[in-house]
Amino acid sequence: MNKKKVRYAKYGYIFCIPFTVAFLIFSLYPIIYTAVIGFTDLKGLGMTEIHFLEDPLRNFKTVLSNPSFREAFKNTVVIWITNFIPQIALALLLTAWFTDRRCKIKGQGIFKVLFYMPNIITAATVALLFNQMFQYPMSPMNDLFMTLGIIDEPFQFLIHGNIAKGIVAFIQFWMWYGYTMIILISGVLGISPEIFEAAEVDGANKVQTFFLVTIPNIKTILLFTLITSLIGGLNMFDIPQTFLLGGPDNATLTTSVFIYNQAFKGSYMYNRAAAASLIMFIIICALSAVTFFLMRDKDDEKSAKRAAMAQTKQKGENA
Repeated sequence: MNKKKVRYAKYGYIFCIPFTVAFLIFSLYPIIYTAVIGFTDLKGLGMTEIHFLEDPLRNFKTVLSNPSFREAFKNTVVIWITNFIPQIALALLLTAWFTDRRCKIKGQGIFKVLFYMPNIITAATVALLFNQMFQYPMSPMNDLFMTLGIIDEPFQFLIHGNIAKGIVAFIQFWMWYGYTMIILISGVLGISPEIFEAAEVDGANKVQTFFLVTIPNIKTILLFTLITSLIGGLNMFDIPQTFLLGGPDNATLTTSVFIYNQAFKGSYMYNRAAAASLIMFIIICALSAVTFFLMRDKDDEKSAKRAAMAQTKQKGENA
C-alpha cells in the first residue's frame, strides 16, 4: 500500500497566520495611515472630514522650518552619539575580556547577568529613579558631593541643559551596554576556534588577536549593532519624556517627544506629527543605507565581480 504523504509545510503557514494578521492590523495599517495623513489637514479632536492639501508638502515644510524640530533633531543626534560611542567601546572591551581563552575568569555568568540587568528594568522606572537622584535640594547626588567636599551647598543639576542631556545619554549608555555586550559575545563565539589557535601559534598577542582576528570576523554583528542602535537612538522617547518632559529649555527634547507633543498636546496637530514621523523614517532609512554601504564587505564584492566576469567570459568562449 502506498502510504499517504503528510505535507508539513502547510503547518508553517498556519502558524504564521496570527503574526501576519497582527502585523497587518497593528503595524502596517498604522504606518500607511500615518503616511497618508501627513498630506492632509487632519488636526484637533472630533474632526471627521479629512481633506488632502493643495500643496502636498506643506506639512513637511512647516515641520522642517520649525525651530523646535531642528533643535529636537540636533538633541537626538547628540544624545545618541554621546551614549553609543562609550557603549560600543565598553561592550567591545568586555567582549574581549569574556571571550579570551587565555583569561580564566571565574563566575562569568554572574558578571554577564549583572551587566545585562539594567536592560531588564523598564525605561520609565530608570528615568524616574535618576530624576529623584538629582533633585534639589535633597537628593543622593547632592548628599554624596557635599560629603566628598566637591560642593558646599545643594546644586540644581536639572536646570542646566547640558547636565540634563548628559544624564539622559548616560542612562541610555547604562541600560544598553550589557545588551550590546551579549550580542557581540554571541558573534565572537560563532568564530571558528581554529582561527584563534592559528593566531596564537603565529605569536599574536591579545590586542593583535582582538583587532586583527576578532573584529574582522564580527563585522556583520557590528553592523547589526550599529543599525539597531541608530534606529533606537533616533526614536528615543521614553527616557527623555519621563525624565524631564524634554526640558529644561528643550535640552532633552528629542524628535519622538516633539512628535508626541504635536499629536497629543495643544492643538492636536496630527498631520504635522505624521509629517515629522515620515521625515524621521526617511532619515533613518537613508542613514541605514549609508551605513550598509560603508560597512559592506569589499572582499566578497570583489570576489563576486570576478566570478561574474569569469562566468561571462566562459559564456563568450562557449558561444
